Amino acid sequence: MREDIISKCPIETVLNLIGCKWKILIMRDLLAGTKRFGEIKKSTGCSQKVLTANLREMEEDELITRKVFAQVPPKVEYSLTDVGLSMAPILDVMAGWGTDFKRYCDLKKKVK
Repeated sequence: MREDIISKCPIETVLNLIGCKWKILIMRDLLAGTKRFGEIKKSTGCSQKVLTANLREMEEDELITRKVFAQVPPKVEYSLTDVGLSMAPILDVMAGWGTDFKRYCDLKKKVK
């Protein structure tokens, strides 16, 4: 685990772990189950370089596991760890807030 992610402020610690847009989208996808690199890349729209870097950080931070299959062509699967799964309530709250905010914006458009 990276030492620089822990902060005195618990909110800052969470942001250090998943504050990047891509990490949140990766976690969203992995909440549905194990995914391969290409599946994550396609659903997030993230570039290969950025996705690789984020997956490595998330693995180092013990949010995800990476399973490599010894075959040709290479096959790699990613899954959430128990620590990663424990963040599901955070993502659920974010999804609920996002839905409410979208409704709010839609209502404001109708009033104009």
